[in-house]
Amino acid sequence: MPTSAKQVGLKLCGHCHMVLPMQQSHCQRCHMRVHSRIPQSTQRCWAFIIAACIGLFPANLMAITVLTTRGAPQYETIMSGVISLIKDDMVSIAIVVFVASIVVPVMKLLGLIVILLSLHFHVNLDSRQRIVIYRIIDIIGKWSMLDLFVLSIMIAVFERNNLVGVEAGPGATAFGAVVMLTLFAAKSFDTRLIWDAQVE
Repeated sequence: MPTSAKQVGLKLCGHCHMVLPMQQSHCQRCHMRVHSRIPQSTQRCWAFIIAACIGLFPANLMAITVLTTRGAPQYETIMSGVISLIKDDMVSIAIVVFVASIVVPVMKLLGLIVILLSLHFHVNLDSRQRIVIYRIIDIIGKWSMLDLFVLSIMIAVFERNNLVGVEAGPGATAFGAVVMLTLFAAKSFDTRLIWDAQVE
């Protein structure tokens, strides 16, 4: 089994990437404080996950867009918007919105929860499986803002052609917050903890 830097008493400066002895608290080169692992990584990750899970409710239950036609406002949630797109024969856009707005955030949160719980309860899950889950979460995280991007294009097109008045609803703010929280959750997790669990 390969030996880790921590096992041989070494750690890496997260700022200038200089390798230092474990007992050294500050980097010799950039003078920044050095930790062998990101402090309170799992606690911060859990905090972001819980906040994102709470934010999912207003993001999905509150209006994400407010359409105004002939002075009458029409409130659309994510699911009602998906259903409306399907009824208007825009199935491809409906799939994009559904996947980006509902499937991706939920899968990211579930993936992180599986990793954290498996580490906490020492579940018999291979470290390579955990890191594959994390990498998938990290990759799909780059597409998390796709739904808001589609929404912004639709608003611009509608307003430019004077088709209908469109405004972002409170659900859009909540959804944007959920996206950011899931990104923070993924980035705050120190993946080296996965490999530490393997050698414990």
